[in-house]
Amino acid sequence: MAVSTQSSTTRTIAYWTATVLIVAELGVGGVWDVARIPYVRDLVVHLGYPTYFLVLLGIWKILGAIALLVPGRALLKEWAYAGAFFVYTGAIASHLTTRYALGEVAVLAVMTALTVLSWALRPPSRRPGPAVTARAVR
Repeated sequence: MAVSTQSSTTRTIAYWTATVLIVAELGVGGVWDVARIPYVRDLVVHLGYPTYFLVLLGIWKILGAIALLVPGRALLKEWAYAGAFFVYTGAIASHLTTRYALGEVAVLAVMTALTVLSWALRPPSRRPGPAVTARAVR
């Protein structure tokens, strides 16, 4: 029983550590995107995207961060995880194809891994159950 409790505690700590890091990056990054701070604006322009894209992406990042923190809403969390995964892997692809700021690829890969880790370790209360899945299929 003690091993199970220790394993559960370790899993909970790993989940919340990964989740808080993802939420912090999404939240801060989203605010920076919406504000179009010069560093972020210049980066996006070098990657070939229009600056208005930052506002759209920033709003979705902020909403995703909120979705990952609020209790319940398991299906909404699934969408937030998918969105974060798409943001990070899309950014990796953008950096690699343009060969711009390649040093950021490692950070983006870590954020992608943390997103997957948070998703994989989430507790049952944060996962869609059979009732949610059945409703979504209908």
